[in-house]
Amino acid sequence: MKRWLLLLCLFGGMTAFAQQQPTWEQVWNDISSPEDDDEDVLVEEYEHLQLLAEHPINLNSTSYEELEQLPFLSEQQINELLEYLDRYGPMRSLGELRMLKTMSQRELTLLPFFITLEEKSEKATFPRWSTIAKEGRHTLMATGRVPFYHHKGDEEGYLGYEYRHSLRYEFSYGNYVKAGLIGAQDAGEPFFGKHTPWGYDTYSYYIQVQHLGLLENAVVGKYKISTGLGLVLNTSFSLGKLSLLQKLGRQTNTLRVHSSRSEADYFQGAAATVRILKPLSVTAFVSCRPLDATLNDDGTAATIITNGYHRTLKECEKKGNTHETDLGGSINFKQGGLHIGAHAVFTSLDRRLQPDTAAIYKRYYLQGDRFFNASLDYGYTHHRFALNGETATNRDGALATIHSLSVQLSSALSLMALQRFYSYRYTGYHAHSFGESSRAQNESGCYLGFSWTPMRHLHLQGYADYAYFPWARYQAMDTSHAWDFLMQGDWQLQRWRVNARHRIRLCQKNNEEATEMIPDNEHRGRVSVTYTHPASWSAKTQLDYARSSYKTISNGYMVSEHFGWQKNNWQLNLATGYFNTDDYNSRIYLYERQMQHDIAFPMFYGEGLRMAFYVRTDITKNLRLSAKLGYTNYFDRSVIGTGQQQIAQSHTTDLDLQLRWKF
Repeated sequence: MKRWLLLLCLFGGMTAFAQQQPTWEQVWNDISSPEDDDEDVLVEEYEHLQLLAEHPINLNSTSYEELEQLPFLSEQQINELLEYLDRYGPMRSLGELRMLKTMSQRELTLLPFFITLEEKSEKATFPRWSTIAKEGRHTLMATGRVPFYHHKGDEEGYLGYEYRHSLRYEFSYGNYVKAGLIGAQDAGEPFFGKHTPWGYDTYSYYIQVQHLGLLENAVVGKYKISTGLGLVLNTSFSLGKLSLLQKLGRQTNTLRVHSSRSEADYFQGAAATVRILKPLSVTAFVSCRPLDATLNDDGTAATIITNGYHRTLKECEKKGNTHETDLGGSINFKQGGLHIGAHAVFTSLDRRLQPDTAAIYKRYYLQGDRFFNASLDYGYTHHRFALNGETATNRDGALATIHSLSVQLSSALSLMALQRFYSYRYTGYHAHSFGESSRAQNESGCYLGFSWTPMRHLHLQGYADYAYFPWARYQAMDTSHAWDFLMQGDWQLQRWRVNARHRIRLCQKNNEEATEMIPDNEHRGRVSVTYTHPASWSAKTQLDYARSSYKTISNGYMVSEHFGWQKNNWQLNLATGYFNTDDYNSRIYLYERQMQHDIAFPMFYGEGLRMAFYVRTDITKNLRLSAKLGYTNYFDRSVIGTGQQQIAQSHTTDLDLQLRWKF
């Protein structure tokens, strides 16, 4: 049986079907790494790209601020694109993008999903409100998941039923006005009960206005802000080590709506960016929002909880038991290639944050009820190089600093170096920057990366990163260090595409008795081969593997096929894979096609089979129905999960449904 399943995974693509052209999700997956980022960060990143795909940028009437929203473009690429438009006028076809020397095949593949080529408006003025109300587009979307199994908590403990569902409404008019309301419910949470009198467990809501005179951008409701390189404010973008190569260390100053189900890292209130002069802009924001927290016996907060689960009485008791207030602002000056910015944020909690500092690695964790951070960011961009940096301090005077230098040696080769120093005494409530972890604290290191196209059909990327930790970390009782190496190649010729990646991570952790530190070494890799037929189908075979050496040696692999069919109003996708790993340390992550506004990198360990079938049809021009059926069968266990999430069987089946109506 197992041998037959393995042969099916290896050779099923010969008779399989998949989309004729890759989606942006599939291409972005090649430069994403679920091992680097929290799931919430990945979800937010995909959500942002999904919104950009739904509201593409008109390349012939764009600006630097609009193009910097695309996380896969570097400063040199943005500037070259704007210079081309300025010199040669509006683009007439996407083929002109190939005239840009700094664009690799990956950017040429991604860009068409996020841009349009419309006529350039000579006088772009904010439309009348009556025109917005009359010509704006409405989107209503309902999504649900039906599990064909029961968790232990469904029978004893959970207050709600086992179905997960959400409802999303959005109104938009071009890039001028956007408004939305999203209600979301996790499986096990009560709906219209004592603890959820308004129905859904969580709501996100927003109104955004852009390009209204001096008012460049304004949001009322829930929103996200990022400035500089994240040492003071970063609630909206990822600085993963591989994705960093795509934008070559480019800084990002963004204000955007919070339109996802996530209950982590957002502000609630109002924020606005005003363009005082062409090179000078000012951003100010105010926020007040509830938090979930685990409390100490004296009423202080031990930890802030961000998973958003409110399924049991204990979880509901923690809901909104703490409140956070934020005030902040940013001043940015950009003239030619020079940019300078100043940023500050003050945060107040109505409960003192007091983690258990008896654990040595928590000694310098964020503590107190008043927090202040300020920073300066600076940089200079030339068509051949870009220098960016940010230096920040907290209220105790501790420092954090990060600098990057990228050089475009030729149209085929770019290099990048990044240095960071985060004092173990530096804390930032909203700081998330580049490093071994998103916490900008207790780390210094150096990163070197390259992106090279040695020949027309071959693209290579790689990096080496060294990190030093002067204070103890979780599972590391003393000073430690870590190395991280990655090499990736992408070869594409006519109908064939081959992608290969190998990553090595070397660090130190406590031994079993926590008396000394021992090596924790990990190898992870992926090889995929994709064939695209000129008709409406193609197929991809993929091998993922992992090897972990920590306390014991464990190995794992997964062989998978991804295929489907696309024609007219129909899309079909089928993914099937066999996985076999020794334990959790050699687990495998796999990308799967999901419903719109959703993303997941399911993780597998042990031995088993995974299958997923996705279908989408446009019933009418404005009405779309999507469905996904997922099935996982474990061969090495009779019970899945632990605690309230335990499932008393060896297999699971889920059905996802989504209906979208545009009017």
